[in-house]
Amino acid sequence: MKRFFTILGAVAFLGSLQYCSPAKKSAAKQPEVPKLTFAANVLPLIQMKCSPCHIAPDGKKKHYVTYDVVKADIDSMIRRVNLNPGEKGFMPFKKTEKIPDSLIAVFVKWKADGMLEK
Repeated sequence: MKRFFTILGAVAFLGSLQYCSPAKKSAAKQPEVPKLTFAANVLPLIQMKCSPCHIAPDGKKKHYVTYDVVKADIDSMIRRVNLNPGEKGFMPFKKTEKIPDSLIAVFVKWKADGMLEK
């Protein structure tokens, strides 16, 4: 009788496993998050938060309106927007508040996504 209940328990346990799915399957079903691009995500942010200093023709600083310039300077840009007001190199210059972390995350994600242009 003990053997019967052991077998019955094992069958019930194995039967319950049919509702489990491997982690790979569940990860594959999740929607892919679109990658950020310079044209769609980064340039509008620069135009909004880095103007007029880094936008031609009024800008007196390095112009961040082209993909190649921003791509070359992304590490410096991320470092400087992460500084606190009053620290040397803080951007945006002459502002008393940092840009929101959600906007800084756009620069970070764009870099992580491979710095796509379009």
